[in-house]
Amino acid sequence: MVEFTKQREAFCALFDPSVFRVYHKYEPSDFQQRREAMDEPYNQGVRDNCGVFGIFAPLRSDVAQLTVHSIGELQHRGQESAGICITNGKTLTFKKGMGFVSQVFDQADISSLNGVAAIGHTRYSTKGLSVVQNAHPIKMFDAHNNTTVAIAHNGTIVGATQLRAQMEAQGCEFTTQTDTEAFGHALLSCATSWEERFGAVMERVTAAYSLVILTPSAVIAVRDPYGIRPLCVGVLQQQDQECYVVASESCAFNRIGAKFFREVAPGEMVVLDKDGLRGTQIVAPQPASCVFEQIYLAHEYSSIEGDFVRSFRVRTGRELARVQPVDADVVLCVPDSAMFQALGYSRESQIPQAGGIVKNENVARTFISPQQQMRDSEAQFKYDVRKSVVDGKRVIVVDDSIVRGTTIPHIVVLLKKAGAKEVHIRVASPPVRHPCHLGVDISTQEELVANKFADIQALQQEFGVDSLAYLSVDALMDAVGKEKTRCTGCFTGEYPVA
Repeated sequence: MVEFTKQREAFCALFDPSVFRVYHKYEPSDFQQRREAMDEPYNQGVRDNCGVFGIFAPLRSDVAQLTVHSIGELQHRGQESAGICITNGKTLTFKKGMGFVSQVFDQADISSLNGVAAIGHTRYSTKGLSVVQNAHPIKMFDAHNNTTVAIAHNGTIVGATQLRAQMEAQGCEFTTQTDTEAFGHALLSCATSWEERFGAVMERVTAAYSLVILTPSAVIAVRDPYGIRPLCVGVLQQQDQECYVVASESCAFNRIGAKFFREVAPGEMVVLDKDGLRGTQIVAPQPASCVFEQIYLAHEYSSIEGDFVRSFRVRTGRELARVQPVDADVVLCVPDSAMFQALGYSRESQIPQAGGIVKNENVARTFISPQQQMRDSEAQFKYDVRKSVVDGKRVIVVDDSIVRGTTIPHIVVLLKKAGAKEVHIRVASPPVRHPCHLGVDISTQEELVANKFADIQALQQEFGVDSLAYLSVDALMDAVGKEKTRCTGCFTGEYPVA
């Protein structure tokens, strides 16, 4: 019990108090000193993997409520901060804070926000700890139109450091450390229409961004020429006519009764305003959406490029069972994101699936926690194993991916303590060997566990398992569909962007 208390205190000490209340009621008094000692300087740049939403609904009185509900459905994309901005047609009002959507907004907040259009955001910081200063939507001033605008972004701007330096040299003042603000200044520095603005900026900045912008009279949504991060349009009934919404994923439409309409095309700008919906293809599309969205990031009930995420994950599990079979008694999944991969593996192999690994719902996704020490501490408390399911059994554990190798070692220890006779790991994606520069929290090759060992056999020995096997890139693309293009840079080192 004493050792557990020490581990828990070390775990607690890593968190910004406002973020940590998501998990436990604990607030270290010396957080500031601890953060300064362990965290990177904030001016190193803050990168996002987030969820965005926008709505234009002048005939509805519940625009704020709809926005809050929708970003709640995108909570899996960002659990550190949340925010919305709403307009009454003249002025913009912001409300944002640290923590889950349910912690940032209460009913009094929602009732006080009245307007005809809004955008919303849920955020993961993928470099350094999250602070409210960097929460989205970001407030900016459009000097050419003499109005305030709000911007919310999902992705990582390639060349953001250089872009920020250029904007600062032109006299732009920054209020955050985000790459989003640098992109916003580049846009707003052009004294032209939004179409011309994006045309000029897309020539300089090709990736990676799916973003929404709120002006007093419209919602503007844009996807980069490669379509690396998802973005889609939905239709919502308002009185006797329809209005439109946009979101990172189609799962955001379910809670508010909207229907999926179409995806925003790579390189397209979509405008929602009093005239309805109009799209403009700013540059020619070069489709290369992130395959890791379908593997891990996206919600299983979303649709990406006409393919339900859950169906894709079942197919990868089936493919994994075909190319990497193993004789065993039971199939388990690493909850929750590998649930459908394990289902596919079980169906194809005819080995029964069981819920032997139990997730502690009070701990968030360890993959995108900003510090390795934090990830290790979280992983120790994240899972438990049901002895009745695994005792004396040959066990297959299916995971969607292994990035830093934080989770699997803890699960293997738990399985062996619970009496598992054999433990076989099957991974429904290739080894992650390369950093992502386009919006996923994979920043260096050194942190990736697949690069720390000479081969899969050595990694298998490190994990202490009886066998370890991955899905190949070719088999993964078979599951995607050979006619579709994806960014597989984290597996192959080949990126769509220079």
